[in-house]
Amino acid sequence: MTSDRIKNSSILKAFLSYGISLSLAVIFLYIAFHGVNISEVMDIVSNASVLWMVVFTVTLFLGHLIRALRWKVILNSVKPNTSFKHLFSALMVGYGVNCVTPKLGEITRAVLLGKWENLSRSSMFGTVIVERVIDIISLGLAVLVSVFVWRENLYDSFPWLETTLYFAGIMMLIVILMIYLTVKYKDKFYGFIIRLFSKLSEKFATKLAYIFEMLTEGFSSLKGIRNYIYTVLLTLVILLVYALSSYIGFFMFQELKPVTYEMGWVLMSIAAIGVIIPTPGATGSYHTLAKSTLVLLFGFGETVSAAYAFLTHIISYFLFIFTALFVYFVVIKQKNRLIKVVETKLDDL
Repeated sequence: MTSDRIKNSSILKAFLSYGISLSLAVIFLYIAFHGVNISEVMDIVSNASVLWMVVFTVTLFLGHLIRALRWKVILNSVKPNTSFKHLFSALMVGYGVNCVTPKLGEITRAVLLGKWENLSRSSMFGTVIVERVIDIISLGLAVLVSVFVWRENLYDSFPWLETTLYFAGIMMLIVILMIYLTVKYKDKFYGFIIRLFSKLSEKFATKLAYIFEMLTEGFSSLKGIRNYIYTVLLTLVILLVYALSSYIGFFMFQELKPVTYEMGWVLMSIAAIGVIIPTPGATGSYHTLAKSTLVLLFGFGETVSAAYAFLTHIISYFLFIFTALFVYFVVIKQKNRLIKVVETKLDDL
């Protein structure tokens, strides 16, 4: 009876969480496309350059290949010979899952890689958390660079941005301090935190203990000055490639001229904030921020700006979905067949 209650409670929480996520997507989509002629948006999209769409897709793909390479560097001290194919496959399946159920993809890719490489789930979850911490810090720095790069005042167009940056900066410092204390003084700091939060809630303290365990394992895997340097350099390359993809996206539309790489960087930085918001595949949140940047900062029309947001998002969305399906039906199914063949031969022996 108790297990049924726990199961029903988990289902209810998952349903509620997904409902909130979908609601956010609908709200953001309404904000992005309110007052915009959808038929005109589709006309602009239908006339977009196929050549530049292909270049945009390839650039996006390149960015994710580099992400998989960075993940390999983070895992270097845990397992130096981690398969790049497994890393990239798990990453893309995770992104595909995120397109349907936000943030569940991070769990999926950690579980898949742990299974394929025979590594513990906690260490895999730890490296995923490490990646997310690095991504949030790099996003904050990218926005700060945008403030200096863009001649106009970003804060005038996005009044909430300055407060968000201050808040994010404080949170990042707290997170970095927590990580340092967790890794440096694992047992003492770990015990102090658990004792502190146990007074409030045993259940919450247990969850917090698990998160600290994963954080410790994740950051402990990133050892050596060379690995840190490679991680920082690859993170910078990822940002540059993502900005390049945003810049290339301009060329899909004749109406978006003149443009510069700096504009691509600013657009990438602001629109990436929408990716953090937990909507399925950043649907709605990306559209709203991408369109707002194009209209408020760069002075482009609302219709073509909405078309840019729609087309760049749909390309990345289908790239994730199709790649995830390919990995599932080709890589995973093939691995399962090989495992069955090996097990059959062992039984025969």
